[in-house]
Amino acid sequence: MVRLPKRGAYDKETIYAIVDASLICHVGLIQDGKPFVIPTLHARDGDNLLLHGSAASRMIKHAGAGHDLCITITLVDGLVLARSVFHHSANYRSAVLFGQGHMADAAEKNRYLKIFTDKLIPGRWDDARQPTELELKATSVVVMPIASASAKVRVGPPGDDDEDYALPVWAGVLPMQTQWGAPVADPLLRAGIDLPDYVKEYIQ
Repeated sequence: MVRLPKRGAYDKETIYAIVDASLICHVGLIQDGKPFVIPTLHARDGDNLLLHGSAASRMIKHAGAGHDLCITITLVDGLVLARSVFHHSANYRSAVLFGQGHMADAAEKNRYLKIFTDKLIPGRWDDARQPTELELKATSVVVMPIASASAKVRVGPPGDDDEDYALPVWAGVLPMQTQWGAPVADPLLRAGIDLPDYVKEYIQ
């Protein structure tokens, strides 16, 4: 494939917008001489990427021990159908982040977990039960200062060869969107508990 440097971006605004729009990242690391790529939830606090998980997690322990990490995020916005097979593509936004993580101290952990929770749905942290001391001990938060990062973005219609524009083949973009469905209440939900406003606003 031909590399297209014009799709690259290195400014924080572009990169952080991609990080914030995605729920899932993939953490790349080398452990015991073998490569691993682990999908997980993430959040951002300024110039720090946050990961969290069980204190017993091998990935979390490794990521928090100061090893080099490569974290990738991809959002697909549409399929690009060209007149030729060679020029088919996708409209997308992706980011690659590099850094070394460390474990958050106990004093900061609650604040980071609030950031995680409110990234999923803003307002949820203040509505739900707060973590107990036992739950906090069982959970680790890794803070990775973003040492370097880059983004790649493709937008727009296909780019066919000049001689192919006359071909009788449909070409264009098939947009793709992620859409939330109607909330499904827990079967064990107590009677009389209404759907929170922040959920109603989130799914509109």
